[in-house]
Amino acid sequence: MYGPDMHWVNSEERRKRGQARRKQLARQKHSEFSAKDRLTSPLILLQRAANGRVPALVKLKYELMMVSPFGYFRGAVPVMAADLAAQPNTGLLVQLCGDAHVRNLGAYASEDGRLIFDINDFDETFRGPFEWDLKRMAASLFVAGREAGNKDGACRRAVEGFIASYCTMMRAYAAMPVLDMVRYQVSRMEQVAPVHLALQKAVRATPQHTLSQLTELVPAKPVKPVKPSKPVKPEEPGAPDAPRRFRESKPMLTRITGAKAEEVLASLAAYRRTLEPQRQHFLDQYQPVDVAFKVVGTGSVGLRDYCVYMEGNGGLDPLFLQIKEEAKSAYVPYLVDTKVARHQGQRVVDGQRFIQRGSDPFLGWTTIAGRDYLVRQLNDHKASIEIGDLNGDGLLEYAQLCGELLARGHGRSGDPQELAGYLGSGMRFASAVGDFAHAYADQTEKDWMALKRAKRVSAQTEKE
Repeated sequence: MYGPDMHWVNSEERRKRGQARRKQLARQKHSEFSAKDRLTSPLILLQRAANGRVPALVKLKYELMMVSPFGYFRGAVPVMAADLAAQPNTGLLVQLCGDAHVRNLGAYASEDGRLIFDINDFDETFRGPFEWDLKRMAASLFVAGREAGNKDGACRRAVEGFIASYCTMMRAYAAMPVLDMVRYQVSRMEQVAPVHLALQKAVRATPQHTLSQLTELVPAKPVKPVKPSKPVKPEEPGAPDAPRRFRESKPMLTRITGAKAEEVLASLAAYRRTLEPQRQHFLDQYQPVDVAFKVVGTGSVGLRDYCVYMEGNGGLDPLFLQIKEEAKSAYVPYLVDTKVARHQGQRVVDGQRFIQRGSDPFLGWTTIAGRDYLVRQLNDHKASIEIGDLNGDGLLEYAQLCGELLARGHGRSGDPQELAGYLGSGMRFASAVGDFAHAYADQTEKDWMALKRAKRVSAQTEKE
């Protein structure tokens, strides 16, 4: 690796460079958080983030956020981005997941069909200080841990276990040959109870299962009476080639026809060009059947999200593509990323490929009506953990795995030598992040209550 002055820097120099960052930000300083440092209220930040979204769905986003403190946390990335930016940072840069929380890790199928469990949401990915991902994940462990019924002491132990695991793996990565680190696979997934349950769900989440869940047979057109000499043979309802379409469940899933559907399908030509040649060849063997608008997630509610149902070798060979609008990352106002693409879908794809060991083979991007979109498979063996599974020992086990997976993503996209040099044993850092997570979980609950009060007042005003 070479430094800014273009001279080669050996591994020992890089480690010392990381140690020197302790002078920029001491490890115990990561404990600090105060809502008094906020320059803009959370409600205003959330309102700004809603600009450009589908107005009719913004209300639904707020409703999902008001269900629980963790629901609020999921939708409040712009608030936490501002809070993190208000504090000093290490300057040790990695490709951030950007929205690291306990439900943004999940199972999915790799190109060779193996099930992988990894970080799996990159809408907010950006290049930034490594500790921002750790603090967001730590806070999520505290908030979700409480929601699952754990006491604060257990949540604190989970956060410290998460950081300890991260630091242990980062030291291990720093000692590995670079390509061994790049190829490293976390192999104890089945031993972690919440992950084991998610993987079991992922096994069942086949394209055929998605077909049965999201589509229905096209109703037969009325047939005029015919003479008995020419009986009409009824179509077998379960026949493989029986025509199907999306099953509507408004507002969560709505079929699209006419000019809008044609516009969505036309965007697949630009998407195809973002794929490698052999994947273009695979895609060419599918043809579109139906198009729908789908509401997804919590933070993404209000952004435009289309699904295309395609068929390859008959009705039992479905492919579902998700064409998901990508807005600018919430970190854009606070960081400068010279490598980030102007196209927001490409930003997400590049970040995902940097962090993940294996990615969706149909991952790409396109543009519709001047808006940027990510394209990927929908529900191909995808599954995530349930908050209720984080009760008791499950919380600590899962937290430790989160540490391993984030360390791998940061090791692939940052410099393990610098990070290990900064972290040292990790004990001081773990204690400090534990303090931060506890304070931020408390603040999240206050912000959640403030949002609920504001929406009640707004609703009352509208009635009057």
